[in-house]
Amino acid sequence: MAKLFLRISLFLISLVQGVNTAQAQNGDQILDGIGETGMIARYVFNGDLREWSRNNLHSKLVGGEAAFVNDVRFGRVLSLPGDNNVFVSLPSDALTNLESLSISGWIYLRSKQPGQRFFDFGKDASRHFFAAPVGTTSQEGFQSVITFEKSAKKGALAPVIETNKWVHLAVVIDIPSKTMTTYVESKPVGETKDIPKELTEVFGQQPGEKMLYIGKSLVPGDPYLDALVSDFRIYRIPLTVGQVAGIYNHSQRGRGVNEGTANTNRRRAEDTLPRFSPATAQLYNNYLVGVSDVNVETEVGNLPRLPAYIPASYNNKVKGSKVRVLWPAPTDNSGVLKPGNFTVTGRIPGTDFQPKAFVIVKAAKKATAPGLKLATFNLNQVSLQTTAQGSKSKFIENRDKFVNTLAKTDPNSFLYMFRHAFGQKQPEGAKPLGVWDSRATKLRGHATGHYLTAIAQAYASTGYDKTLQNEFAQKMDYMVNTLYELSQLSGKPKEGNGSYVSDPAAVPPGPGKTGYDSDLSDTAIRNDYWNWGKGFISAYPPDQFIMLEKGAKYGGQKNQIWAPYYTLHKILAGLLDVYEVSGNKKALEIASGMGNWVYTRLSKVPTDTLIKMWNTYIAGEFGGMNEVMARMYRITGKSNHLKTAQLFDNIRVFFGDTAHTHGLAKNVDLFRGLHANQHIPQAVGSIETYRVTSNPEYFKVADNFWYKMVNDYMYSIGGVAGARNPANAECFTAQPGTLYENGFA
Repeated sequence: MAKLFLRISLFLISLVQGVNTAQAQNGDQILDGIGETGMIARYVFNGDLREWSRNNLHSKLVGGEAAFVNDVRFGRVLSLPGDNNVFVSLPSDALTNLESLSISGWIYLRSKQPGQRFFDFGKDASRHFFAAPVGTTSQEGFQSVITFEKSAKKGALAPVIETNKWVHLAVVIDIPSKTMTTYVESKPVGETKDIPKELTEVFGQQPGEKMLYIGKSLVPGDPYLDALVSDFRIYRIPLTVGQVAGIYNHSQRGRGVNEGTANTNRRRAEDTLPRFSPATAQLYNNYLVGVSDVNVETEVGNLPRLPAYIPASYNNKVKGSKVRVLWPAPTDNSGVLKPGNFTVTGRIPGTDFQPKAFVIVKAAKKATAPGLKLATFNLNQVSLQTTAQGSKSKFIENRDKFVNTLAKTDPNSFLYMFRHAFGQKQPEGAKPLGVWDSRATKLRGHATGHYLTAIAQAYASTGYDKTLQNEFAQKMDYMVNTLYELSQLSGKPKEGNGSYVSDPAAVPPGPGKTGYDSDLSDTAIRNDYWNWGKGFISAYPPDQFIMLEKGAKYGGQKNQIWAPYYTLHKILAGLLDVYEVSGNKKALEIASGMGNWVYTRLSKVPTDTLIKMWNTYIAGEFGGMNEVMARMYRITGKSNHLKTAQLFDNIRVFFGDTAHTHGLAKNVDLFRGLHANQHIPQAVGSIETYRVTSNPEYFKVADNFWYKMVNDYMYSIGGVAGARNPANAECFTAQPGTLYENGFA
């Protein structure tokens, strides 16, 4: 609990202080074969200046109104006129803490005038990085140049870009290899070496030190860009030749520029690690002379738990450790459906040894329900003592740093998007949060849930300072009272006998709309809370929840969503935390009301649709909704809350199918290759469901998941995802145990 509190405090402090990081986190879509965590920003320019990824680094037009024109190839594109001082400015935060950098984009050049810049990024005319499609006033040809000292200039030169046709350009700065490469139509056309050792030599250390322009030069007097521009991308990684070609080829097939090609099939993991012959010895395996077979028992229907390590013999009677063995990993339990015996043959990576597991399948016994042996303790049961010399320990210093900073936060920042969603006036001086809780972000409101948890934990743990504890008590009351007032508006007439919709299952589209959408801009967001159904509370309207039921996918467009139940889990957990430490009944009433709203909707959704929803990449990510609803049932005793928790069973992963024939409950791994962030909380939540139901199936789901994590997926740093798929750092490997083939341990 204490560790969780510190992590939440760190997260909240970064939000409150306005740190607008450009790093993507928690969820990673593959776009044109490149992980989104490698992307800093993407400007599609198909009708607006918004940034496509979830980093919210929106651009703005300087010098006039944005002109978007129709284009046969790409639909809507940005038109820069080459006069009237018109150009695009990007947030300086976009290029911060970079090791390498890649730029790509489409340009339709309408003028051969030298000096035009496709882009120009830097501190000033002596320290900048730019691409000039037709050259500079002193040098003809497509130039990519990086300057970092008055006399230090490195450039890659290629033929002039053709005018009056779409051309794809890319420039890749690879700092480790000290090269800068330019591409035209996916082909390398120029390269220079001995570029700066650090990009800070060009861009400086702080965000405010640089200017990032599309269509304008940092050199005074140079002409502005006269061109059409589409799909401008910035990456924090040095794109490979294949990745540049992937971006180009996908758009050539008519599906890459405006929409992108999103690969969410986690079973096709990119694998760039070296492959070794099975007979190539690695590490200590070079000294092996023999390995042992093993005997294992299991029950009908359950795949056996095979040991990850087995005893081994070494040269010269050397005492060595057990060795890693890789066993086949079935995707069903068809081999254990009746009593009997069978043999499984494994292999030792880097050797030709093939140990055997002799498995006995016994008749199933009545499942037992283990009792609770370990439980969390209350934070008011923990106190920190001074050192023997009477001074503050590092523990106290760190606690005070976080708690005192948390005490200075303004709750109105965490309520801002809730008031915005309900169309309510903001208090004077209220400022919104940034990053993932900014106005346009579809995940907004989730930091509010973390904040509720943080101030609840701070309240519970500051009994040593009654003044400080009272500060957190006031913050909790203010947060809960405001959220309570908003929740009481939902599904009730705005005034008098006005129309309203109280049934959560009957929420209509927003006023003037024929369907649901996730547009949260000031001009498009719906504020008709009287139509949202009784009990609804969120920092955005109900549309994202409804769109998920209708099959919406993850993404930044208004017909796409971003994990609405993930956000809701944080809010409900925070409300329950407040209730449990303070007894605030309004907090429980808000949570219970929203729980009822969810039950009313999901109880009407067909099981097959629920299975599809909870296995939809990121859009269907629900955090620990099963955990928080089971916890709510433990508090309220209301059966609908338990039923709601079970509606979040990931049936495919937990039980294999609706008949519960296999899945994790039977020790079958069906989560291989899937999004780790999405599925780990689901398995953790099954323990809370087990706690309130005593159903052994839920215990087996969590227990088998833990065993597989530790033995088949965890590697040296303690991580369980991403090690074999550099394009997506958040997915399990496509096959369990395969990391060990390449020396991970």
